[in-house]
Amino acid sequence: MTFRLMLLAGAMALTSPVAAQDLLPGEKAADIAAIPGVVSGDAAWEIAWAGPMAADGMSTDTDGNLLFAQEQSNAIWKLWPDGQSFAAVPYVLGAGAVSVDGEGRMLAVERGCTDPGLGAMECNKLPAVVQFSPERRVIAEAFTDGATLGRLNDLYADGLGGAWITQGAVYHVSAAGTVVKVADAEAFTNGVVASPDFSTLYVTDRMNILAFDLAADRTASNQRVFATLADTAGFGGDGMAVDAAGRLYVTGDAGIYVYSPEGVQLGVIPVPRRAITLAFAGPDRRTLYIGALGAVTPAGEAWAVPEGVRNIAMTIYRVEMEAAGF
Repeated sequence: MTFRLMLLAGAMALTSPVAAQDLLPGEKAADIAAIPGVVSGDAAWEIAWAGPMAADGMSTDTDGNLLFAQEQSNAIWKLWPDGQSFAAVPYVLGAGAVSVDGEGRMLAVERGCTDPGLGAMECNKLPAVVQFSPERRVIAEAFTDGATLGRLNDLYADGLGGAWITQGAVYHVSAAGTVVKVADAEAFTNGVVASPDFSTLYVTDRMNILAFDLAADRTASNQRVFATLADTAGFGGDGMAVDAAGRLYVTGDAGIYVYSPEGVQLGVIPVPRRAITLAFAGPDRRTLYIGALGAVTPAGEAWAVPEGVRNIAMTIYRVEMEAAGF
């Protein structure tokens, strides 16, 4: 497998891609086996971006460009297919995840002052669910009892101006700012996504993927275990995405688990590093991007994070798919 590396971390960018050896430090072999209708056996990962800061909570804008949250730089970043990137939305304190709905509304979680890496730094910004386009407004920054939202994890826009969020449990935040608990988790919630027709909500609960029926007003009911990840020794499920056919993609310890709408595991797409987030992007939504833990420097050495600094080096890989997002 041959990778092309373009390092674009924060304002630090290379002017041209850098050729890399077959496997960079920290990578593992990730030969892709065909999954009919999903990915070809000839498909191969390539590196689209890498840097010493996070690339989490991915989504796609209306033009098909990839968006990702970067907590350390307090921004939502945009990545073009040619590898160019920039901070599309600055001043997002503790940016944790971003989601764009079919109407073009961009929502994100601001983790505020909850980053453990802030140490003794004084900060009084509350965690919040915020809409950043078409206009910027805080949707919610507290539960109905006045308690703060805590260290928010992931979110997914509900298509009505609100979103689902995970933070211990899973909650729904309406466009008016009302926060309602959908369900508690047996372990902990992480990724959240809805089916293309908003009939089903999916939430990761470590090794289990929970599913809920959704009503037109996005009320959830009929909680059940949709599927259980095959490996049982690791961190479990993290980020999720769905394609236009309703298949579910879950990042986990073995790679990307692919499930039919009925919960049948169709296969696992291996990834060179531990993947935590993913999104379909590109003009036709047939390029799958994943954010994975670890990266290399321009010199080809593993990024070493200084002691006491909570930067997480990450790599964004991409692969051409037979399946398409929506």
